[in-house]
Parts: sequence; C-alpha cells; structure tokens
Amino acid sequence: MNIFNLGGGSGDFAGQASAATCSRKACRADASWQLLWNNPKIHTPERRKVWLACGEHKAWLEDYLQTRGLWKETVPFEAAEPGGNG
Repeated sequence: MNIFNLGGGSGDFAGQASAATCSRKACRADASWQLLWNNPKIHTPERRKVWLACGEHKAWLEDYLQTRGLWKETVPFEAAEPGGNG
C-alpha cells in the first residue's frame, strides 16, 4: 500500500471501493467518506487534498482538520468504476 495514493489523484485507481481504506492511523476499515481539505499557506484556494474515512473515524478526522483550519467539505466516497474517467 502506498500512503501517498490513498486519496486518488493523478494515479490510476487499481481496485474497487473495498480496496480504499480509512486514512486514520492503524484503521483498515473500508472508506465510505472523502474529507476534502487544503492548507491555505501552501495550496491555491481551489486545490483539494483528500483523506478517506470510515464511518467510525469520520468525525475524528473532520475535527482534526477543522481545528487546524484545513477542512473544506465531506462527501460520500464512491470509487471510480474500472475503466472509467478517473
């Protein structure tokens, strides 16, 4: 597993939704949420970084990002379809 590809991005998504795991340290649960964020000190306003979250850790990760002024939005996680436009 490559931690730098957890949120997708320019790399190809090589698995199905069950292959995407929560970004919380030591959690191996399937992701069901995307937490979109950016660091205004280093990212342009439209840039969105992504952490994935399971239902159990969604609130914890949102709080972590909100406390630091980084959180922008939380949306349901829907994995890209194999062969889709990703």
